[in-house]
Amino acid sequence: MRAKALVHEFGMGVDVHGRDSTKAACRAVADAIRHSSLPLLRTYLDGGGRILIDVTVGVPNPDSVDVAQVQRELPVGDVTVCAVEGGLGVPGADTLIACAAITVCVADTE
Repeated sequence: MRAKALVHEFGMGVDVHGRDSTKAACRAVADAIRHSSLPLLRTYLDGGGRILIDVTVGVPNPDSVDVAQVQRELPVGDVTVCAVEGGLGVPGADTLIACAAITVCVADTE
């Protein structure tokens, strides 16, 4: 099976009070896809193809991210989430900023 990258999206999410890495990561993913409408992806699904979505979220404490919850932010496809060290814990505040990079690939079943 060959996969081709079609879309790269990027987003930022913030948990203003609480330093919740999962909440900030979910918001970063939502920010990345908020303005995306990709009707051509339906063509791949209807034709028996697969949509593969790779998500990388950067947060100061990647072990604290509930990746299953972040996966639920994406409405279709086979979603893989990887939390890595990054983002920003704002000094002197209980604010945490997450960054997300999303790659959407399509794979033919041939």
